[in-house]
Amino acid sequence: MIRMNAKFLILFSLPALAACASTTATRSPSLPAAPASPLQSVAGLDIVMGKTAGQLVRLFGKPQLDISEPPAQKLQFASGACILDAYLYPPENGGASRVTHIDARRSDGAAVDRVSCVNALRSR
Repeated sequence: MIRMNAKFLILFSLPALAACASTTATRSPSLPAAPASPLQSVAGLDIVMGKTAGQLVRLFGKPQLDISEPPAQKLQFASGACILDAYLYPPENGGASRVTHIDARRSDGAAVDRVSCVNALRSR
């Protein structure tokens, strides 16, 4: 009988012990800020790098694709000459997401000079 009482005592004390456990909310680790891109200093890319989505739309028109994968956003612009993917991330201090990287290619996947692609998209 004593053994049975000990089992019940342990069984019924578990919820009470669980209530004593720390209920401090755990914070998910923040994502690291995107490092400064070496593309920032490339002549001809300054009209794209660091720009917001709205500024890109004013520059190139409506994007062909707008993909959101928080915290990132990818906008894709295309012309007969090339496809430009612009990757936007929020700045470390908050505010609107801005272009931190771009990729350019032809429709067959072959690499294209980024500056040439930006210029081709602007002139359409």
